[in-house]
Parts: sequence; C-alpha cells; structure tokens
Amino acid sequence: MKIIDAHAHIAKPISGYCRRGELRAIGGGKARWANGEVMKLIPEGYGDMDFTAEAALRIMDENNVEKSVLVQGSMYGFQNEYTAEAVKKYPDRFAGACTVDPFAKNCLETLDRMIGRLGFRSVKFETSSGGGLMGFHNDFALDGAEMTSIYDVISKKSMTLILDIGDYTMESYQPVAVAKIAMRYPQMKIVVCHLLAPLPHCETILQQGLKELKRENVWFDTAALPCIAAPEVYPYPTALNAIRMAKDIVGADKLLWGTDMPMTVTMDSYQHLIDYVASEKIFTDAELENFYYKNAHGVYFDF
Repeated sequence: MKIIDAHAHIAKPISGYCRRGELRAIGGGKARWANGEVMKLIPEGYGDMDFTAEAALRIMDENNVEKSVLVQGSMYGFQNEYTAEAVKKYPDRFAGACTVDPFAKNCLETLDRMIGRLGFRSVKFETSSGGGLMGFHNDFALDGAEMTSIYDVISKKSMTLILDIGDYTMESYQPVAVAKIAMRYPQMKIVVCHLLAPLPHCETILQQGLKELKRENVWFDTAALPCIAAPEVYPYPTALNAIRMAKDIVGADKLLWGTDMPMTVTMDSYQHLIDYVASEKIFTDAELENFYYKNAHGVYFDF
C-alpha cells in the first residue's frame, strides 16, 4: 500500500519562537526554550542539531512511505527557504507548505515571493495558543481582518490553506470561524491539522467541531493524535475513537494520515504511527488506501 505522510517537518537550523521564547538546539536531538525547558525534538540517530530532508527521507524509506508534505511550525522556526530547497531537490518525494506572520507589515510581499519565486502551492498557519501565533501575538479571529487579505491570495491562486487551531482549551480553537472561511472561499481547499486535537474524554466537543466543519472543501489530517492523548500507548484508543467518529461524521474521504515527525518519533516508532489505524477495522480496504495516500495526493499534489 502506498503512503503519504501528510504532515511532517524539517529544520535546518532549529530556530523556533513561541510562548516560551526562542527554541534552540543544544545537541543530542534536544532543544531548549528561552525559559529553560528542554525537549527531545529529533529521534535518536536522525540528527544532532537539526532534522534534514535527508533524515526525513531515511525514515520514509525505512517505512515504505512514498511522499511527505513538509509544513511549517513555530516550534521549528519558519523553514520556508529550506523547505523550498528540499522540494526542488526531491520533487517526487516532497510537497511543501510555506507560512508568513500575518502581523508582519510586509507579509503579503513575503507571501508573493513564497508563491511566485519559491513555488509553494500550500500555505500553513499554526495559530494555536500552545505552539503557534496566538502564543506570541494577541488573540485574533481566524476569519477577521488580519487574515482576510491572505485568504484572498490563497483562494485566487487555487492553493491549499492549512490551519492548526490547537485544542478546545485554547483561544485559537475556532471551528466556527474556520467554517465561515470555508463558506466564504468555497473553491479553496482547507486542511485542519490534528483532527481538531481531540483530548481524552472530550468526545462531545470533537463531535460538535466536526459537524460544524463538515464542508465540501474541508479536510482533516490526523497527525500527532497519539501524542496529543499521551500518556496513552499503542494502539492509542483516544486517537482511534476520534478517527472512527470523524469517519462517521465527515466521511473517510476527508481524512489524511500523517505523523508530525520528527518530534512524534521521539515518543514512539514511526511504524507504530502507521500501524495503529490499519490494525483496527475502522476503514474498508479501499477507504484505507484513500486515508493513507489518495486523499492527501488530491489535496497536496494534484493542482
């Protein structure tokens, strides 16, 4: 079975910035926030101070993954240039998503270069209060004035918009606003990351969010679900229940498999992150093929 990892990261160098200040590599695959917190970011043997495109390819090859979608995240720092280089160097293996800070005065000029010169076809905004824009900016409406001019560009260029809105405990969790964006730009593909980041024992909240976002132009990736429910272990019952609910509400054709590597691979094996869904009987064989490959190909590789 062919596989696309619909949510992955590369970083060279690690240069994150978020609510804890800057994040810098300190060796051994670890990085330290400005407040002193240390985290394991790179799995053993795949990088000391950075996680390169070649390291990602090595993990992919070891696990028979054909392609990955390289997205941006504040924890790693904006990696637009390096991502563009990786996609150009390995066009049969990677698609890439760029990002900009919507509060930067020249953000539209920057976005124009990302699209016109670097060739990006997707744009990601990690808006979450935990690890994204609302961690170091004031809270803002996802469908508000700060974002509308950017959505206009993405829609006009027939690009894919990717949104990480965090979990329901965060101010960034705005499924109603995302639904309004989807209605305003019906031709724009929208992917909501982490299947709305479902927490254990919060099924009703997830159900409400999924129903609100059941739209023709909205998809969901399932990256990092096992880690969101930590300390649960394989086969991750909360993640499985969330995927089962999502299939029932929005349909199997709206779900994309992904890992959020490299950090997630420090917590469990990449193979487990593949197998936990296939080990259950959530999908038919045809649906499973779509979940692991065809849905993501249609969203990120078919333009």
